[in-house]
Amino acid sequence: MDRTTPEPDVTPEAPPADTPADTPVDTPVEEKAAVDVPTVSDKTDETDTPSETDETDETSQAEEKTEADEKTEAEREAASAETPVAEESAATEKTPAAEESGTARKTSADEADAAVEKDPADEGGTASDQDTSDQDTSDQNTSDSDTADSDISAGDQPAETPDEPAAPAPRKWRDRHAVAARNVGWAVTALSLLLVCFALLMPTSADKFTPGVFLRIPVEAVLGAAVLIVLPRRPRIVVAILSGAILGVLTVLNLLDVGFNMFLGRGFNVVLDWVLFDDAQSYLKDTMGNGGAIGAVIAVVVLVLIVLVVMTLAVLRVSNVMTRNRDAASRLTLVVGTAWVTCAALGLQLSGPGIAARTTVARVEDRVNRVQATLKDEAAFAKEAKKDAFGGTPGDQLLTDLRGKDVMIAFIESYGRSAIEDEATAAGVDATLTAKNEALTKAGYSAKSGWLTSATYGGSSWLGHSTFLSGLWINNQNRYRTVTAGEHLTLTGAFQRTGAWRTVGVMPGVQKNWPEGKFYGLDNVYDSRELGYEGPKFSWSTMPDQYALSAFERLEHGKKRDKPLMSEIILTSSHQPWAPIPKMIPWDQVGDGSVYEGIEKAGKDPADVFYDSKKVKEEYGKSIQYSVNSLIDYVVKYGSKNTVLVFLGDHQPLASVSGSNASRDVPVSIVAHDKSVLDKIDDWGWTDGIKPDKSAPVWRMDSFRDRFLTAYGSTPAKR
Repeated sequence: MDRTTPEPDVTPEAPPADTPADTPVDTPVEEKAAVDVPTVSDKTDETDTPSETDETDETSQAEEKTEADEKTEAEREAASAETPVAEESAATEKTPAAEESGTARKTSADEADAAVEKDPADEGGTASDQDTSDQDTSDQNTSDSDTADSDISAGDQPAETPDEPAAPAPRKWRDRHAVAARNVGWAVTALSLLLVCFALLMPTSADKFTPGVFLRIPVEAVLGAAVLIVLPRRPRIVVAILSGAILGVLTVLNLLDVGFNMFLGRGFNVVLDWVLFDDAQSYLKDTMGNGGAIGAVIAVVVLVLIVLVVMTLAVLRVSNVMTRNRDAASRLTLVVGTAWVTCAALGLQLSGPGIAARTTVARVEDRVNRVQATLKDEAAFAKEAKKDAFGGTPGDQLLTDLRGKDVMIAFIESYGRSAIEDEATAAGVDATLTAKNEALTKAGYSAKSGWLTSATYGGSSWLGHSTFLSGLWINNQNRYRTVTAGEHLTLTGAFQRTGAWRTVGVMPGVQKNWPEGKFYGLDNVYDSRELGYEGPKFSWSTMPDQYALSAFERLEHGKKRDKPLMSEIILTSSHQPWAPIPKMIPWDQVGDGSVYEGIEKAGKDPADVFYDSKKVKEEYGKSIQYSVNSLIDYVVKYGSKNTVLVFLGDHQPLASVSGSNASRDVPVSIVAHDKSVLDKIDDWGWTDGIKPDKSAPVWRMDSFRDRFLTAYGSTPAKR
C-alpha cells in the first residue's frame, strides 16, 4: 500500500452501551489538534515494521500534540467569540453519530441510524488489515476521529440539529381536550345549520313567529347543499361566502319587514323607505336625547354587521363540514330533497304553512315584483297627479257656500278607529266624546261624523295629511315628493285661490324649514320655532296641544282681520310613545308654556309605558282624550257663530296598540254653529255628533276633497 496517499476520514460510530470505561474518548482539544497535524500513517513508510511504526507514531504524537494543544486553545477562543454559546455547547456535546453526520452532510437519516447500530469492533478489524498493526489501527482511528472533530470545532458546523431531543411543542387546546373540542365543533356546526334554516324560514311579521313556521324543509337549503357538495374547493368557498352574505342581507330585510309591519302595517320598500330612517333618527333624538339616538344608531349598525358576518361564517361552516363528509352529506341531501318533493306533491302541512317551504325564493320574487311595481307607479302617478277635476276652477267658483266662515282643519295624531272601539281604550275615549259632544250642543254647535280609510298606518302622518288635502292616494314617500313638487290643487289651496280667506298653518311638529307650505296654499306657517313655547317637550311632541291652540289664538285667530281665517292645525300630544301626557289647565294660565315644567316631570317615563302592552294602550287612550278635550274646549271657548271645524285622525296607532289585523279607518267630524253648513252634507249618511257609529259610511281618504268641494258650492272645471 502507498503510505504517502492519505486514507479517507473514517469517523468511528457511537460505541454501544456496554463499551468499557477505559475506551479512549476524544477530547475537544484533541479534536482541534488533529486538524493541522498529519496522521501517523502519512509519515510512516509502507516498508516499516510494526515496531518502528509504533515508535514513530508515539514520538510524533507526543510532539505534535503539544503544539496542537497550544494552537487549539487560541483557535477555540476565536471561534467562541463568533459562535453563539448555544451552538458551541451543542457542538461540544455531540455524539459520534452526530459528528459523522456533520462530516458527511449528504448522508441520509436512515444511513446515520444504521451506522449508529454497527459494532465498533467491525470498524477496528478493517483498519487493522490496512495498517498491519493493532496499535497503528488504534492510533489511526484516534487521529481520524480527531481530524473530523476538529473540522466541526473549527466552525464547519453541520446543518442538522443535534441528536439531543428538542423541547416538545406546546400542545394545543384540541389535543389536550379532544372530547370537548369535538363536542364544541359539532355544537358550532349544529348552530350554524340552525341559523341558516332560521334565516330561510323567518317570517316578516312578529305575530307569525310560531314553532310550526320553523318545522319545515326549506328548498333553498337542499339546492344550496347540492351545489356546494359538487363544487371544487376554491369555487365552493367563493359560492359559500357569497351565499352567506346574500342570506345575511335577506335576513336584515326580513327584520326591517318585521319592524315596518309592526309600526306602519306594511313591509319595507327597498326603493322608497330609506328616507324614513332620517325621520326615525329624529324621533329617537326627540324621545331619547342626542346621546341615546347616537347609541341606537351605532347599535343598529353593529347588529347589521353581526348578522352579515355570522350568516357568512355559518354557511362556510356547513359547507366545510359537508365537504369533509362528502358521502354522508350527499346521501342526506338526497333524502331531504326527496322528502321535500314528496311533501310538496302531497301538500302535507303541520299547522298552517306546508312542510315543503320555498319562503326565501317567494320573498325574493315578491321584492323584485314590488320594486318593478314601484318604478312603474312613479311614472303612472306623475300622470295621475296632473289630472284634477277642480284644478282649473276659478277662485270665485270654489267653496261659495262657506264664504264668511272661519274654517279650521285639525288633524289629531294617531286618532284611529281603535281608540273608539278597542276595549282597552274605548271606555275613556267614548266618555270624552260624549261629554264634549254635550258641551258643543250646549254652546250651540252641531256635528256629523263618519269614517275615512287612511293611506298610511302607524306613522308617516304627512302621507295622511297630503292624501286628505290633495284628493290623491299618497301612500309612499315617492308619491309624496311627486305631488308636493307639482301644482295639484289642495283643499287648503282652494281656500287660498278664492282670495276670500287668509290661510295659515300651525305645525308644532315641524322643527325646520318646511317648503311644502307653498304647495298646500298657506299664506303663513307657524312651526315649533315660531309659536313662542318656553316649556318642556313631552317626549316627541314639542309642546302640549292646549298650548299650540292658545298660541294660534294669540297669533292669528284672536286678532282683528279684514277677512275670514282658514287654518290647518296639527295636534301632536297623542303621538307615540304616549308618555308623559300633558294635563288640561285653565286657558288663562297657559302663558309661554313654562307652567308645564311640573306637569312633564310628574308624568310617566316613556320606557315604562311603550314596552308594556297593557299600559301603552291605556296611555294611548288618555292621550286621545287630552287632544279631543283641548280641541273642543278651544272651540267652545274661542269659537263663534261663523266657526266651522273639520277634525280627523291622520292614521291608526301602531300595531302594538291597534292590533295586527286592525283596519286603517280613522274618524272624521264636521262641527259647525250654523246648521246650514251641516245640511249641505246631509246626504252623506254620517252619524250625528262627534262619535261615528260603527255602521257609518267608510270612504277612502283621498275622496274627501272632491266631496267637500262639491258639497260647498265648488264647480268642476270644464274639460
